[in-house]
This record gives sequence, C-alpha cells and structure tokens, in this order.
Amino acid sequence: MKKLTDATVAQLNGILLGKDQQVRLSLCSLLAQGHLLIEDIPGMGKTTLCHALARTLGLSYQRIQFTNDLLPADVLGFSLYDKQAGQLIFHQGPIFAQIVLADEINRASPRTQSALLEAMEERQVSIEGQTRPLPHPFFVIATQNPLEQGGTYPLPESQLDRFLMRLRLGYPDPKAERALLEGEDRRQLTEQMQPTLSHEELLALQDGARQVSTSPALLDYVQRLLEQSRRMPGLVYGLSPRAGLGLVRAARAWALMAGRQHVLPDDVQAVFPSVAEHRLEQGEPGKSAERIRQLLASVPVIQ
Repeated sequence: MKKLTDATVAQLNGILLGKDQQVRLSLCSLLAQGHLLIEDIPGMGKTTLCHALARTLGLSYQRIQFTNDLLPADVLGFSLYDKQAGQLIFHQGPIFAQIVLADEINRASPRTQSALLEAMEERQVSIEGQTRPLPHPFFVIATQNPLEQGGTYPLPESQLDRFLMRLRLGYPDPKAERALLEGEDRRQLTEQMQPTLSHEELLALQDGARQVSTSPALLDYVQRLLEQSRRMPGLVYGLSPRAGLGLVRAARAWALMAGRQHVLPDDVQAVFPSVAEHRLEQGEPGKSAERIRQLLASVPVIQ
C-alpha cells in the first residue's frame, strides 16, 4: 500500500512544488475519510492542489465558487416540474461529486455555508423531504481567504469542526519558485495527469487505514492531549470527542502511508497540528499555533 500512496504523492509533488508535507496531509485526510480546509491568500496553489488530487485519483470533480449571493439550492440541487413527465424532476447540484471544491467558502452567507453540514457529516443530503446519498468516496476540499480580507464571513465552529484538517500552503521556497517560473503551466500539466490509483485501490486504502491498530497506551496519549486542551487558559472549550476520533483516524492513515499497521506517537504528533489548530483558534487571533506547541510539549507520551 505504501507504494501506491508514494506514487500518488510523487505525482502531486510534480504539480505543487516544494509542498510535500501539505500534499501528504491532503492525501491523509482523504484516506481517513475526512474533509480538508485550506486557508491562504489567493494565488498560492489551493485550487491547483484540489484539481490535481482529483485527476491523480481519477475521481469525479466539481468546483463551486462561493459568493455572497450563492443559495443552498445552487449547491445541493433543486426540482423543476417537467410537463412531459407530469412530475417534479430533481436536478442534482454540484455537491453530487466525489471530490467537491468549495472555493472561497467564507465568501458565502452563513445560510449557504450550513448547506454543507449534513453532506459532510452524513454523506447525504435531505432535499424536499427526500434523503439522497452522495457518491463514495466523498471528499470536500474548501478554501478560504484570511478573515482580514474584505467580503468574508467567518466559518462557525460547527462548520469548522466538520473539517478533519486545516492546512496553509504558504509561499514556496526560492528553489521551488524558480522551478515553477521556468516550468510548464500548472494547468496544462494537471490536464495531462493520469490516475495513479484505481477506484478499488482507493477504497482498499481507506479500508486499510481503518484496520491500522492503536494500542491502549497510544489511546491514553490521545486522551491526555484532549484533556489538556480542555484545561488550557484562554480557551472557552477544548478539543471535542469528534476531534479525538478524527485525530485517531488521521494518525491511522498517516501510519498506513508510512507502511505500518500500527500507530506510533510520532504519527499522532505529525497530524495533530492540522487536526487541532482550527479547533483551538478562539479568542486572540494567531494563538492556536502556539497552543499546539504548548500541548505537544506539555503532554508526555508515556505516563
């Protein structure tokens, strides 16, 4: 399985230069059956990563451009009366795809943002009294601009908690940026990509991640992290049980990508910042990264 994930990461690294850790975490989020939030300024490669991930996995892909006038029906779909059929016909919205890019999600109104809640949690949508299942696998990648930019609505805590991970891409290092400037257009390269995983192989990897074992001592360590987060000064609340479950799922997927069938504390520490940081961003802005460092430093691996 490691060969499969390494081939996927290598192909994505050929598109998004100098961002190996972010690429690996993106794939980890998918294998853990979570959703991914990417926060950064425009032009950093957020959309490129999403499109490249869909191409290299051979999955159906839809991009939704979130704007302040976007309505829930524009995301989920709607019914129209068909005269010939004599009945209402449901027209699926772009949410009915295996990879959905919610681009600039925080530019939409809270009402439209909340249209994603059921889809992300239950892998289904309820419209006009009917429950409609979404494709499998189903992976939402949302991008958002920093809140200090104009025309943005902050995501509510209930929405943030639906995202297993949050990433920031950041500026490329000088070597990667020079290769980017000298190389081919990223869009053309993305269109030329061939899938490295079949649909069956991807589902097998997701199932394999669920089977990775976690020892009682490892779960004790996770619990100590959760409990310590709930006692940190300056926080109204700490990490939720859902965050704990997501942390274990992500650590299992990270271990699988490393070719192991058991989770190590190193796996938990590798994914912890991406899983926890957006859940601990309360009160003073920019403090969550420091809180993560304090948590990892203060909680012993073995007690």
